[in-house]
Amino acid sequence: MTTTQSNIDLTGKHCLTINDFSVKEIKHLLQEAHDIKYKQKKGIKTNDLEGKTLGMIFEKASTRTRVSFEVGMQQLGGQAIFLNGNDMQLNRGESTADTAKVLSRYVDGLMIRTFEHETIEAFAENADVPVINGLTDPHHPTQVLADLMTIEENKGNLNGLKMAFIGDGNNNMTHSLMEGAAKVGMDMVVASPKGYEPNAEIMENAQKEAQQAFGATISLTDDPQEAVYDADVIVTDVWASMGDEAEEEKRKATFAPYQVNDELCQSAKDDFIFLHCLPAHRGEEVTASIIDGKHSVVFDEAENRLHAQKALMKETI
Repeated sequence: MTTTQSNIDLTGKHCLTINDFSVKEIKHLLQEAHDIKYKQKKGIKTNDLEGKTLGMIFEKASTRTRVSFEVGMQQLGGQAIFLNGNDMQLNRGESTADTAKVLSRYVDGLMIRTFEHETIEAFAENADVPVINGLTDPHHPTQVLADLMTIEENKGNLNGLKMAFIGDGNNNMTHSLMEGAAKVGMDMVVASPKGYEPNAEIMENAQKEAQQAFGATISLTDDPQEAVYDADVIVTDVWASMGDEAEEEKRKATFAPYQVNDELCQSAKDDFIFLHCLPAHRGEEVTASIIDGKHSVVFDEAENRLHAQKALMKETI
């Protein structure tokens, strides 16, 4: 495999949502991610970000995001600095604008994992370096880049596939997956209980883009069987995301019919793959037989966070 030559230049570009990138730019990032993974497996070292520093601000707990960004930056020849949001002057009243302007004088890029999406938008508005969304309440674009990479790795293509998301429609994974599906021409069905539907504006925009670009569809149902019928890809997430813990018991009862299990998956294609961004609660949103079974690619998916984010950092920082 050789690096694909391209005239696409993403230097300095923010990644706040998947919609910050065009269809061509998404394809370019995915090809770069595949190439980076190939080189790493072959022991080919690169120093594309030698001398560069990534500042990482965390206001939410993290395992995969922190480790994959930190290791990825190191593997590209740069360094990453972990900043706990609770220990920063932000927590004592310093404005987001001032923090962004100051940090831009020290680092070459910022990765932020926070709650409100408005926070990361304020950073991007005031920073002089690229800002990457490591997760906000409504969006998780870096995870979806890894998901698309994993699907492409296993299926050979993305356009024309059917993806089913089962569970909480109003969370960051659902929203970013809809946006990602629209960019690559995948049909997507979201199966959620009534009252837990995706954000209407995000869904409408994804539907319009999918239809205009590829004639693909993004749809919603409250019937998980309908969603997984003939699906190439099945995705789920925890029923209570960070910030929803107070509703955990209520959600367990509401989402019980939306568990991804062997019976449900019988309606999918014989060679379907199962994705979950992790951490997973076996016996709740998914059974052990599925997440640990032959259709599961969740650990490839987790690994691909590293490669997809390296591609994103290499291209933007």
